[in-house]
Amino acid sequence: MFELKKWDPARELSNVQREMDELFRRVFGTLPTGIFRLGREFKGEWYPAVECYMRDGKFVVHADLPGVDPKDVDVSIAGNLLTVKGERKAEWEKKKEGYMFHEAAYGSFERTITLPEGVKTDEVHATYRNGVLELTMPAKVEALPKKVKIEIASGEEKVEKKTA
Repeated sequence: MFELKKWDPARELSNVQREMDELFRRVFGTLPTGIFRLGREFKGEWYPAVECYMRDGKFVVHADLPGVDPKDVDVSIAGNLLTVKGERKAEWEKKKEGYMFHEAAYGSFERTITLPEGVKTDEVHATYRNGVLELTMPAKVEALPKKVKIEIASGEEKVEKKTA
């Protein structure tokens, strides 16, 4: 007997991406994984992963910058926009002889994050450890996430019928 499976559009897109990656590998040789990364690598751009959260009354930003010299990183704040930019320089030869795979991206990067209201941007503290840039800045109580209670209405609402 055949098993029926629910159609999952995300899985289908993943399959299409995998097939496109394989096509590009066969035509052009070894290329970075992910067809959407393909254009960025040729331009010499990449985008580090960033996460933001609140911890002990402070707004915290982590940016994964493996292989980036902290001297090549610039952090700036304009209004409520925090910008981290820099460059990861390639240390391999242009010929790429002997490579089996080349998936790492090199070049310049820039990430801009909108800061929540109440963050004290004049008291930013930055540390760089094990390839992770951590920015912390005090946040007022207004910047902390607030819980909103959701009232659940019953599904059986009475409807009055008028009879003539």
